[in-house]
Amino acid sequence: MSDRSAPMYQVMIDDLKTKIRSGEYPKGWPLPNQQELAKLYKASEITSRRALTELVNEGYVYRVRGKGTFVLSSDREEAETEGSPPPVRHIFFVYHNLSVDSLNHRYWGDMLEAMREVCEENGIEFYLWAVDERYRLPEKPGAAYVLVTPPYNFDQKSLEAWRDEGKRLVTVQFYYPHLSVPYVVADNLTGGYLATQHLLSLGHRRTGIILTGKSVVDLNQEFSLRLQGYRLALQQHQIAFEPELVRVMDGESENTEMGYRGFKELFGSSGFEPPTAVFVTSDLKALGAIKAAQEMGLDVPGDVSLIGYDDLRISAYTYPHLTTINQNTAQIGRRAVEILLHELPRSPGELVKDEIVPKLVVRGTTRALS
Repeated sequence: MSDRSAPMYQVMIDDLKTKIRSGEYPKGWPLPNQQELAKLYKASEITSRRALTELVNEGYVYRVRGKGTFVLSSDREEAETEGSPPPVRHIFFVYHNLSVDSLNHRYWGDMLEAMREVCEENGIEFYLWAVDERYRLPEKPGAAYVLVTPPYNFDQKSLEAWRDEGKRLVTVQFYYPHLSVPYVVADNLTGGYLATQHLLSLGHRRTGIILTGKSVVDLNQEFSLRLQGYRLALQQHQIAFEPELVRVMDGESENTEMGYRGFKELFGSSGFEPPTAVFVTSDLKALGAIKAAQEMGLDVPGDVSLIGYDDLRISAYTYPHLTTINQNTAQIGRRAVEILLHELPRSPGELVKDEIVPKLVVRGTTRALS
């Protein structure tokens, strides 16, 4: 029996705990939302929100954005003494060889903000952690880790050792399926397809592409998949793939100069029919391509349509405003945290994964071919 002299939020907490322990609300069962709880207990929504937050903090329930609040366990102490690890209380965003400046890139910024929001909703502390060359992780009870790194630049043996130690892990942007470590990645093939399909739907049959790499056979995973998406869209429109419409620009990191040079090569070759549209596989390269077009006296999108990739915040302010692909990294961040909280593998060899579909953002640099 709840103490009716206690604050209303505590009355709600005690009553909900009783219902959870009795099985009236079994494990995995959705609780009423905060508006419904406020009506049920004749309280304010502020009071019901506090009650749900306290239940999250005590490990009785968990939240999933857009879906609701669900029962985690009938008894937190019982759950912790059954041999299972303690509930997740701290999530570390672990990065290696990423500069602090690069974390301000929209790709990471949207992801970090979404992770922080999901952690806050579930009463979990969220931190950044730069792993050193010895690959040491912060050790805290109830810790879990989101691992991110530039592709092919992570010590696989350390990842395997952490898995064998039973650490709760999920990787973002890179993956090793044979290790059965959960991962969440952006669907770059679909992104490349969406960008190219948009240009083809506007009537552009000669569509170029500017990529990053050392050669067309030496691309990293992201750009290789974007190229596959480009080729798939051409194939579906029964348009032959033309190698002369492909430009691969080498560079340490994405920059405007690569797009500038790539565009000049596509449009400066004699005896070569230039494309009417170009898929530039990053917004930074696309900004360089716009500059090159202006220098060559070409109107964007009148003479040539351009589409970028990444949806950098500055892309909404360029002249013309840049049509681009948003990688939906906020959803990547949410899924990574949700997997750590609720979907980790229950048996050896089980693989948990998710591919997040990007979104086309149409602005002013593309138009129908006249």
